[in-house]
Amino acid sequence: MAEKMIMIVGIKFRDTGKTYYFSPKDIKFREGEGVICETARGVEYGKVCQPNREVSESEIVSPLKEVQRKATPEDEKRQAENLEKRKDIIKTATQKVADRNLEMKIVDAEYTFDRQKIIIYFTAAGRIDFRELVKDLASAFHVRIELRQIYERDEIKLQGALAACGRPCCCTTYLHDFDKVTIKMAKIQGLSLNPQKISGCCGKLMCCLKYENDYYQKTYSEMPKVGSMARTPDGEGQVTANDILRREVTVKITTADGGIEVKTYPLDRIIAKVKQNEKEIPDEDK
Repeated sequence: MAEKMIMIVGIKFRDTGKTYYFSPKDIKFREGEGVICETARGVEYGKVCQPNREVSESEIVSPLKEVQRKATPEDEKRQAENLEKRKDIIKTATQKVADRNLEMKIVDAEYTFDRQKIIIYFTAAGRIDFRELVKDLASAFHVRIELRQIYERDEIKLQGALAACGRPCCCTTYLHDFDKVTIKMAKIQGLSLNPQKISGCCGKLMCCLKYENDYYQKTYSEMPKVGSMARTPDGEGQVTANDILRREVTVKITTADGGIEVKTYPLDRIIAKVKQNEKEIPDEDK
């Protein structure tokens, strides 16, 4: 039985945010158009990143909410004003934090579209009692205040940055969610374990370590452990290195006259004499 298809429009509420599906009703949307939607946070302004199209019902989180309307020139003006006010909010919030001597850093802030609430994002090493700070901010802006603690990876996602590769960080361009990344991935790929070389702008392990991990993990499990003994077409020897990308194994062989030869063989010509479970690398979370 064919899976039911649903007509959706993809909306983003921040340039680096996640894409949310809404029902377009009978409205035809174009990419880049402003829209007004009802969300869990209230009425919000967003932009179309995926024009009307059909997706399978399994991709939908029910119930599918409807887009209220296309944004009007007045809506666009209000949104621009809201974005402009962020600078003043951040400046005022930062000063209030300093006045209270709180160990926290204001990262970003935003008005909800209807200006009924301000959401302020901050980082901190631990839990912060910000009840008095909320009162200070409410008195300054005369709206509801929500303080939301985020972490290093979220901070980069909100603010944006250039990665070591010279491109914008993946989390600011297309990654919707943060995948688990571990030091085991770097070990299997044969990368330097110097934190400065395998950490991103957020100080955590780079998200891109995850991208090719399935290939490395599979190939690594097929290769003999460095230091183990393996049989080759030229005799038995000790494995000295593995090249996972080329699927090659380097072996040190003792010749009949007592000499030493170091040769590299394709993986399919190697017979390892070790058990697979000897190659396990302890996992460490990001």
